[in-house]
Amino acid sequence: MANIKRYIVQVEPAKPSEDGKPAMGPVYRSTFGVEPHIPGMESCWDIFRMSVEKYPDNPMLGHREIVDGKHGDYVWLTYKQVYDMVMKVGNAIRSCGVEKGGRCGIYGANSEGWIISMEACNAQGLYCVPLYDTLGASAVEFVICHAEVSIVFSEEKKITEVFKTFPKTAEYVKTIVSFGKVTSEQREEAAKLGVAIYSWDEFLVLGDGKHYELPVKKKSDICTIMYTSGTTGDPKGVLISNNSIVTIVAAVNRFLQGVNEPLTVNDVYLSYLPLAHIFDRIIEECFISHGAQIGFWRGDVKLLVEDIGVLKPTVLCAVPRVLDRIYSGLTQKISSGGFLKNILFNVAYSYKLLGMNNGHKHEEAAPLFDKFVFDKVKQGLGGKVRLILSGAAPLANHVESYLKVVTCSHVLQGYGLTETCAGSFVSIPNEQTMLGTVGPPVPNVDARLESVPEMGYDALSSTPRGEICIRGETLFSGYYKREDLTKEVLVDGWFHTGDIGEWQPNGAMKIVDRKKNIFKLAQGEYVAVENLENIYGLVAAIDSIWVYGNSFESYLVAVVNPNMQAIESWSNENGLSGDFHSLCQTEKVKEYILGELSKIGKEKKLKGFEIIRAVHLDPVPFDMDRDLITPTFKKKRPQMLKYYQNIVDSMYKKK
Repeated sequence: MANIKRYIVQVEPAKPSEDGKPAMGPVYRSTFGVEPHIPGMESCWDIFRMSVEKYPDNPMLGHREIVDGKHGDYVWLTYKQVYDMVMKVGNAIRSCGVEKGGRCGIYGANSEGWIISMEACNAQGLYCVPLYDTLGASAVEFVICHAEVSIVFSEEKKITEVFKTFPKTAEYVKTIVSFGKVTSEQREEAAKLGVAIYSWDEFLVLGDGKHYELPVKKKSDICTIMYTSGTTGDPKGVLISNNSIVTIVAAVNRFLQGVNEPLTVNDVYLSYLPLAHIFDRIIEECFISHGAQIGFWRGDVKLLVEDIGVLKPTVLCAVPRVLDRIYSGLTQKISSGGFLKNILFNVAYSYKLLGMNNGHKHEEAAPLFDKFVFDKVKQGLGGKVRLILSGAAPLANHVESYLKVVTCSHVLQGYGLTETCAGSFVSIPNEQTMLGTVGPPVPNVDARLESVPEMGYDALSSTPRGEICIRGETLFSGYYKREDLTKEVLVDGWFHTGDIGEWQPNGAMKIVDRKKNIFKLAQGEYVAVENLENIYGLVAAIDSIWVYGNSFESYLVAVVNPNMQAIESWSNENGLSGDFHSLCQTEKVKEYILGELSKIGKEKKLKGFEIIRAVHLDPVPFDMDRDLITPTFKKKRPQMLKYYQNIVDSMYKKK
């Protein structure tokens, strides 16, 4: 164990339990140190303004041009061209009477218009309020009213949705701007509702001939209110200051320099994760700070890989669901490639993985195999990807391990929340011991664990476990209009994440549970359900699982989204016919899945009451349409129970 490299340093000692307060583990920081702000960079506006001064002619924002009805290459706006449009939009906003501290809503898929509107907010000291309908039908209306949004920028096809929020939002919304055109019907509707509406081109000229001084912006000024879905109740408005964003951008720069992968002007990013979420927003701010390129996808997940191929990004950010899709596509292609190809691939894979596990950097572990076997995979992702960053939910170990080998790039897992301004932890390139962890804290962040005695987690034990708490300038400024909720999670400067973590010997953090997801079975045993789902999720034949139990029953049941490929091939081998939907109904397939779940349960030494006794197979993945998951794919447990109540009841009756 002596040769383990440790990536954290202790800065404060542990605190034992006293006055009924739980014990707290030591405070740790990244060994990469603290990264001070760049002089003159006080606000989000400065991030962009300084890059325009430094790199005026660099391409900044791009989309795929339509040539003869087909999508062609990317066409670009330079930093200076974007700046000129930002100034026009800012003047137009001001001419509508919106002053510093005003609220501007942005609604729609990632696009040039989205970033230009956001930068106009930054320039004029406005609160940028992303609106997104994946929070549920009434969420857009709730957010507009709660944040008191007076001007809404909207994607062309979302304008009807904005109209639907009237009359409730009429008190606040005075102006609607389309990123595209406005139809005559929409103009009539707007007139009826008493709201001004402009096409993008009309709005750009609205500020012509007018000149407004840019207001002074302070570090402590709020630059965005991001509403987080949460798994229960109304969305919460997370107040994020200029300081938080500037601090995290500095931290990301220090981290990437520390691992010899600094961002440069030559980096290219594919923007497809919603800008309404903090993860994508922060990454794009990092790219803007380096004068790098951001290309937008076409908005269709099925065409994502094609967009990647054309743009040739150098950094790819993803949520596990996207990486799972890439993994399934690759494994399918390889298994259908014939016996010899299959054998060659498996030999190459095992050889390279062994080399990486023995401490070789990924590019040195098997250069010949990289060239002749894995290059096809690399080219499939455009050929230039050097960093793949996964966030928002846990990435399965087998997917992470596989992609680290075959994509010829670093695959890193990160962890953070809207409240901590995205990346609070991130794993280290070429450190195989960090597989399945979210790595050590990033620079500029302090982290510690707090014991959770009721769940048996002790921050002071030899394997320290407890609730992850975070401190530092990257933290949010509170929940808007919800002082009560702010006080619950921010205690003595520490943000309580609600996630249970375990420090690893190398200083990486492993997420093992969720604080609130604990319930008692009839026999009085406590069940930490998230931990169980992580274990059962290792079964290759399933894509997703929801485990349920309550204090009136003595055992657990589950609803499973099975893996289509796995079910079809098992059914073939076992003489069962029918399509995927009908196979999910058959008892034999249910028994097979239950058997696989039991097998992994025994292998991982789960207790008897933690073994699943009945299962229902839902061929349709848990989705936002049925309100079963949040936009970041966290399960909404109360909604899950409501939706599957009859099925749960019948599973308990049958036993």
